Amino acid sequence: MTPELEATLATLPTQPGVYVMRDAQGEVLYVGKAQNLRSRVRSYWQKAAPSAGEIQRIRAVIDRVADVDVTVTDSVSEALLLEANLIKRHRPRFNVRLKDDKSYPFIKITLADDFPRVERTRKLVEDGSRYFGPYASASSVDAAMNLIRRLFPFRTCTIPIREGERALQRPCLLYHIKRCQGPCIGAISKADYRADIAQVELFLEGRQEAILRSLRRDMEAAAEALNFERAAALRDKIRAIERTMESQKMAAFERTELDCFGLARQDNEAAVQLFGVRSGKLVARDVFLLDADRDAPDGEVVGAFLQQYYAQASSLPREILVPVLPPTTAELEAWLAGRRGGSVRLRVPKRGERRELLDLAARNAAETLAREHARWLADRGRTRQALEELAAALGLPGPPERIECYDVSTFQGKETTASMVVFVDGKPRTGEYRRFAVRTVRGPDDYASHQEVLRRRFRRARAGEEGSEEERRWAMPDLVIIDGGKGQVSAAVEVLTELGLEDLPVAGLAKEREELFLPGRPEPIVLPPTSQGLYLVQRIRDEAHRFAVGYHRKLRAKRAVRSVFDELRGIGPKRRAALLRTFGSLKRVREAPVEQIAAVPGIGPKLAAEIKAALEA
Repeated sequence: MTPELEATLATLPTQPGVYVMRDAQGEVLYVGKAQNLRSRVRSYWQKAAPSAGEIQRIRAVIDRVADVDVTVTDSVSEALLLEANLIKRHRPRFNVRLKDDKSYPFIKITLADDFPRVERTRKLVEDGSRYFGPYASASSVDAAMNLIRRLFPFRTCTIPIREGERALQRPCLLYHIKRCQGPCIGAISKADYRADIAQVELFLEGRQEAILRSLRRDMEAAAEALNFERAAALRDKIRAIERTMESQKMAAFERTELDCFGLARQDNEAAVQLFGVRSGKLVARDVFLLDADRDAPDGEVVGAFLQQYYAQASSLPREILVPVLPPTTAELEAWLAGRRGGSVRLRVPKRGERRELLDLAARNAAETLAREHARWLADRGRTRQALEELAAALGLPGPPERIECYDVSTFQGKETTASMVVFVDGKPRTGEYRRFAVRTVRGPDDYASHQEVLRRRFRRARAGEEGSEEERRWAMPDLVIIDGGKGQVSAAVEVLTELGLEDLPVAGLAKEREELFLPGRPEPIVLPPTSQGLYLVQRIRDEAHRFAVGYHRKLRAKRAVRSVFDELRGIGPKRRAALLRTFGSLKRVREAPVEQIAAVPGIGPKLAAEIKAALEA
């Protein structure tokens, strides 16, 4: 233990809070919570510490801990939420954590709008909208969206629509096929439209009976008013909802509100199957994959999952069924009750329908994990073969664990950009991808552009040089791939030699014949067409190209929009931003009718006509 760490441990507070263990490079190893920070953190260094699974497991890496940061909270409930957020942000190796937890999708209803939209999103923003989820995959959201779109027509456009205003002269196709009620042309009032959106909310909550009661009243009223067309449409909607309810019905759990989580584990992975039951209907069925150390007890895995899942979930039930109670059950129940606004109970059912439901969830989780594990083994075998083939072909001392690939994109020497993509153990490490806007090169000079980018990347990676702490901590690659041939490789070697990195392996991949070029070797290396190593370098090169071209197109689009709008009288930054926010691109502004342009806040009919004439000229 270093003197600095010993001093930190001696001054720890006794309040509840969260602690973060870091190694000498500043990497987060573990995040934990505690009722008493001092006693909890110091216990990891005490020989007579209790044999709790977590402490025993973390003690295996305790010698790597160089520093401990603590954050004091007012209660353990606050510590639970903060711990979940820190695990999601840092993704520490020794914590149980959801895989891809940053990108779980939600269904969002934009209740702040006069005429709300229902859309898919991956960002939770406090903007007055209501969120449903998280869902385990985009396909789960798509299935739910397709279902509610068939039952409840709602607008999908982003045109600003306000009550009492006619945004368009003519509606779009969705109105004519009865998939939208046409608020853009005033075909439905704000009150009626929001009543339909309220039904969407009830449906996503699993409260279909309330919807049916309301629809039956409306159908009877329409029939009494001799509006038989509307009555027939309501009848068809009622039948569609009833068919959906039949497929979701779980008779044993009528009037029950619960979430059931089945757990399956294999090696350092786990799967949790969710069954969400509301009023006797299965309203949620998703499976979540986790990274979980094989030595972590089931209770810790369950507790960590519940903490991370319900930190985002929009709906909390009264009852949660789990295969084993987590060690922090009382704290979790108190935290969940605070988020729900009512009591929440964690239960391990021993018999009856609840036990059968839990066993069914566990079987589903096991089947999913077995499929994922088989796919992982197949991918791992191919990836290992690819890395070994690549090492043999390039004369590397061993399979390259970290590969970085660079590509430059330009158009007539303007808006030149470059990309750096990172593959670790043959898998993309997207969090370490970087884009570069080339600053010092004028004109189409691919060699000089590569040199600038490599100089910026590797100069920042060296300790003591300029650059952020994150950049200085980047690991050095085992192989650098340049998208190009002999010239690009020679340019790269010149920069690396200048920086004292002449021993860093470099290879160029030429597009025409998929040849690999090495420094100082006149003849290229040609891998067999069926080589796994060739497939890997092609994938890496294509990913670098995609990433560079995407950034280049974005810059070109911004430049084109600026140049065109700057020539229009009366269009400043605010109006330009409003037009792009509404239409998304210059092309869509050009294609839009004058009336639609005039509907953008701050534009008006006269300026809209001038914009249209200028864009068509």
